[in-house]
Amino acid sequence: MAGPERFESLVDIFTQSIDKFAARELFGTKTNGVWRFSTYAEFARDVDKLRGGLASLGVGKGDRVAIIANNRTEWAVSAYATYTLGAAFVPMYEAQLERDWEYIVLDCEAKVLIVATRAIFDKTKAFLGKLPKLEHLVLLEADESANGEKTSTYDKLCRGGKEAPIEHPRPSDIAGFIYTSGTTGEPKGVILSHANIASNVAAVEEILPIEPGDRSLSFLPWAHSFGQTCELHVLFSRGASMGICEGVDKIVDNLAEVEPTILISVPRIFHRIYAAVQKQIADKPPLVQKLVSGALRASAKRREGRALGLLDRVVLAITDKLVFTKVRARFGGKLRYAVSGGAAIATEVAEFIDSLGITIYEGYGLSETSPIATVNCPGHRKIGSVGRAIPGVEIVIDPSVSGGERNGYKEGEILVYGPNVMVGYHNRPEENAAAFADGALALSPGQHSRAGARGFRTGDMGYLDADGFLFITGRIKEQYKLENGKYVVPTPLEEELKLSPYIANAMAYGDNRPYNVALIVANLDALKGWAEKNKIDAAKTEELLSHPKVRSLFEEEIARLSKKFKGYEAVRAFALIADDFTTANGMLTPKLSLKRRKVLEAYGGLIEGIYAKPLATREAAASAA
Repeated sequence: MAGPERFESLVDIFTQSIDKFAARELFGTKTNGVWRFSTYAEFARDVDKLRGGLASLGVGKGDRVAIIANNRTEWAVSAYATYTLGAAFVPMYEAQLERDWEYIVLDCEAKVLIVATRAIFDKTKAFLGKLPKLEHLVLLEADESANGEKTSTYDKLCRGGKEAPIEHPRPSDIAGFIYTSGTTGEPKGVILSHANIASNVAAVEEILPIEPGDRSLSFLPWAHSFGQTCELHVLFSRGASMGICEGVDKIVDNLAEVEPTILISVPRIFHRIYAAVQKQIADKPPLVQKLVSGALRASAKRREGRALGLLDRVVLAITDKLVFTKVRARFGGKLRYAVSGGAAIATEVAEFIDSLGITIYEGYGLSETSPIATVNCPGHRKIGSVGRAIPGVEIVIDPSVSGGERNGYKEGEILVYGPNVMVGYHNRPEENAAAFADGALALSPGQHSRAGARGFRTGDMGYLDADGFLFITGRIKEQYKLENGKYVVPTPLEEELKLSPYIANAMAYGDNRPYNVALIVANLDALKGWAEKNKIDAAKTEELLSHPKVRSLFEEEIARLSKKFKGYEAVRAFALIADDFTTANGMLTPKLSLKRRKVLEAYGGLIEGIYAKPLATREAAASAA
């Protein structure tokens, strides 16, 4: 692999990539059942046209251009047209609420708002007279009726623009804002400079093998920093291509069609694959199940560096041909590796996927760190960790915030130092004061930080092992204290519960309570199949979820998946619900993080009802705690 290019801005990335990879394929879209990939040269022409169009609207250095759209070629064109004018790009999700769009457009002081559909156009048209800085609204869809004095369509803007030279911003100039999901309040605008993002792109290039012939299937939203930096900007900088997924429900189909060599994903995708494959294996004859178990054991040996015996190699080869190859085919059959981020992937799932012959490099970061701070990579990989610090970045553990010890190492808040640390939160001076740390921390022996460097307090808990690998143990704001004074971090428990094929989602709760309870979203398809096999007659969903045998099934699943947790952390009672937590009902953020406050608002009465019922094992729970 060639070494990373040196660039100081996203505009440097743009000009270098267009010059080097003009004839190569870039973005693929599926129309009428056929995938067509446009080239880097075609993308450059579109960027030039839209840059001229935006310039004709008065967009220039220091202005902000906002967009409400899912991933599409025009999204990338809009972003790079904005960068090459010296303006800042502010993306939003189509799935966000209208009040969030209005708040973000107002807060970032956008001059131009670009929207994907006529429906969004109609909802946001009133912003023009309401938000003082907003001057123009642009619709990506072709609809001549949308053209007006302050409104336009993408096509018209590209056709009627003037010629505008490329502006080369300084590294410290603002590239864009990424608004956090607002799990605990209004969205916060994370200000990222060109140097922030460009340094992250260069660092990722240095440690992950990416070639011009590589291809991904793009389904993570570019409106989030993970998808935007690690997929759009990184792959663009290396001459790779991206097939743009038709929709979440088409991921599996599109994977087989696009045949990606690299996948940028979140754990949820791998968890779903894991659950589906486990269910299929459970339905196979005993001989096949025995072969799979033997192959998984052999893979574990190989992972640990132990030699495989003849029987191990035979079992692994047979199972690979009969089972594992078919699973890899679901990913297109050409996948070299996947990068997983956005949340922690369960170790059990990571090991299982690895045994299938799919390498996952798990990483960690936040929008505030552009986003990658650590990542596993070839030659430096520990399943269960989120890797080591990327080049130019340093990780520091501050035990004063959430002190403790885990696996023999000091546990505390994770601090990130490096060129990827954001400029700050927009219009949030108090939160900026709390978010940044200087280099003068009282650190544990052997730790150090860059003298005078500014670091970011992530709010996440974790520890560094002797080899510098980072392990995440929870989120400081999410931990709560039981009645007995013990602290519980719910996320790892929830992720473990979701490994059950019968559990679609879960939220644990126990703040100032004697023990933990959980809201369990049942996977109704899997549960109905189980009920049919067990001859349970329940015509209505409510009857099914309240059936004694179903309750027993979930008790067994919760007990099975809670074994690795301490006694006081275990879920002692639960309620089954049918409706999942989604972005549509406001209980998940666009990046699929749980909005606990919203869930509590909706199901607070149900949770109180769980605690109100007698608990047969109350004494046992108290004893365990």
